[in-house]
Amino acid sequence: MSSASAEGAVVISYDDLINRPDTLHGSISKAFGSGPECLGIILVKDLPGYPALRERLLLLANQFASLPEPRKESYVDPKSNYSFGWSHGKEIMNGRPDLLKGSYYANPVVDSPNVPDELKIEFPEYYHKNIWPAEDERGVEGFELAFKALGGFIFAVGCQLAAACQGFASPHLADLSVSLESLISTSQTTKARLLHYFPQDNHSAAESADEPVDSWCGVHLDHSLLTGLCSAMYVAHSSEGDRVVPSPSSDSGLYIRTRGGTLKKVNIPADHLAFQTGEALERATEGKLRATPHCVRVGSNPSKETVSRETFAVFMQPDVTQPIGKEETFGSFSRKVFTDHYGEST
Repeated sequence: MSSASAEGAVVISYDDLINRPDTLHGSISKAFGSGPECLGIILVKDLPGYPALRERLLLLANQFASLPEPRKESYVDPKSNYSFGWSHGKEIMNGRPDLLKGSYYANPVVDSPNVPDELKIEFPEYYHKNIWPAEDERGVEGFELAFKALGGFIFAVGCQLAAACQGFASPHLADLSVSLESLISTSQTTKARLLHYFPQDNHSAAESADEPVDSWCGVHLDHSLLTGLCSAMYVAHSSEGDRVVPSPSSDSGLYIRTRGGTLKKVNIPADHLAFQTGEALERATEGKLRATPHCVRVGSNPSKETVSRETFAVFMQPDVTQPIGKEETFGSFSRKVFTDHYGEST
């Protein structure tokens, strides 16, 4: 049985997903369908061991972002289009370099992809080796293990969700020879992004009333099939040290545009995982299943403390050679996306 969050997001249980996936067809249709009220997001609850994995890694996101700039820069990789290791200010968002957040990218499932050398050369943003902080990097000890543990957990749940989506998605897939689950589970392009949103100026509710809804992250579509997303963690920074705090206000956080065009704020409980539909799924179903437009708002923060936002997303997508349209592969499609956000490959 499914339920709904206060904002109308469909909520399903992990137990049903694992043991009774055939009962979830209606819930998945309500979440990912094309009706005007559909949000394009589904929440999964009752996840065994998940809260500890989330807390461990999101605390490390803040700690990595707090490292001295020269140390962070040593993990920057231009050759992969800044798609492995640390990246800050390289991505173009709303027409300008995005300085509001920093990201650490890695494949949580495969450290070194087993693909032909020509694909590694042509698509370094997917088939590069992972780059990890040195074991003796003070302040971020255990980073690699924590990243892989949470990323691998989300990937496994995502594969189960993809399998449960098959009956809903299969009538729409352009390539009927493959299942949605196999497109994800056999792929070596999985990419996880650990995000640190840098603190912004504090504002009262009145002062932030005219703030753009995408003030922390512009409205965009993920280019995945499915994206697994953690609830954000907020960290207050003061002279007494950093500590986890509640969201600074009710207007801070994730906003989604429904299929009908209404913009809604969606709260993800800390012990829930969210999954959104991406643009590759929209292409693979010839537009019948649509991607989820979303953004992040800073919102008001009347306190005297500066607050950062930490979260983690896992992008589950097919290999670059997989057709996702009549004349398009995932590789050719995603190359256009990277060009839009990073310019021509170096």
